[in-house]
Amino acid sequence: MGYVAIKGGGRAIEGSHAAAEALRTAEGDAGSPLTLSTIEHQLRLLTSRVVSEGGLYHPRLAALAIKQMQGDTLEAAFALRAYRSTKPRLLEMPVQDTSNMRLIRRISSAFKDIPGGQMLGATYDYALRLMRMDLADESPQAFRDVAKRFRQAQPETDLPDTFPKVLDALRADGLLPPLASRSVEAFDITREPLVFPVPRSAALATMARAETGSLLAIAYSNMRGYGDVHPTIAELRVGYLPVMLPHPVTGELIEAGEVLMTECEVVAMYEGGDNDGPPVFTLGYGACFGHNEVKAIAMAILDRALQKGMRDGPSNPSEDPEFVLLHVDGVDSMGFASHYKMPHYVTFQSDMDRLRTTQSKATPTTNTSLKGIKA
Repeated sequence: MGYVAIKGGGRAIEGSHAAAEALRTAEGDAGSPLTLSTIEHQLRLLTSRVVSEGGLYHPRLAALAIKQMQGDTLEAAFALRAYRSTKPRLLEMPVQDTSNMRLIRRISSAFKDIPGGQMLGATYDYALRLMRMDLADESPQAFRDVAKRFRQAQPETDLPDTFPKVLDALRADGLLPPLASRSVEAFDITREPLVFPVPRSAALATMARAETGSLLAIAYSNMRGYGDVHPTIAELRVGYLPVMLPHPVTGELIEAGEVLMTECEVVAMYEGGDNDGPPVFTLGYGACFGHNEVKAIAMAILDRALQKGMRDGPSNPSEDPEFVLLHVDGVDSMGFASHYKMPHYVTFQSDMDRLRTTQSKATPTTNTSLKGIKA
């Protein structure tokens, strides 16, 4: 592409930055700055989205990126990912066991009764989408009373530390394929380019930090007819996963902290039989940082679709690894769309020259053949 170097304009660029910063504080003295704690907790789902798409679990920095970029999730994820790239890599985390999650929400649409029971947790799934006008002028005291009333209304119950996986029960009944070996090294998308065909771990890692809307759109195309994955959610989990890291001296795994994440396991149509063994359900898996249920579900659906496409060849866009994996990253997509705002004077001048040359070569009869004909 032909770009040109721009001379001057430094004062204009500085003024543009100043204007953007002024709009962030548009209320002036009448307003007050958003604290990072306010963004992190009161806009927790927005923070979760940026943490996930930025590929760095740091809710406070995600809140800072949201504040800096005035709520633009793509720009915030871009800033968070750029920050991550400046940090040194200290070690490689071993495979984590999500069955040890400290759950705050856990449901299954496959069974009414599941081992350990359903846990609805915090969700808007069962709420009416009606505007709550009382929140427009919510007083500080009313704001504080919400959490106070919730704590007082909770019964004294002892929840278990972990819950059994629904898939374990299905696998015990022979309805699922056996667990795959974990001996294969996971693909590192932060250090290795995607050269197709890629392993499933590369697809999962790419989708884990993909833009939520992009994943949802392509997964929706599959559900709506450009594909045949119509899954049942075996289990959807939201909770805190203990991060187990090797001790620097003994090498023994110790808990270094925990991260909030969402995990979804879907069961799709069965396949197999004859020489392949007994028919079993197929599976799709999705997992990402933060509380991102729609993203995890869309990821699980696309995982199932991509597995089918890798095995049998893609029959629709959602089964094509190149189509899906090269178009779901929000930072990449935003960057390419935004680059059109750069000066394209050279290429456009060339386009105009070609058009004028083509026009000059056009025969006069082209426009005179209709003379005398009335509309």
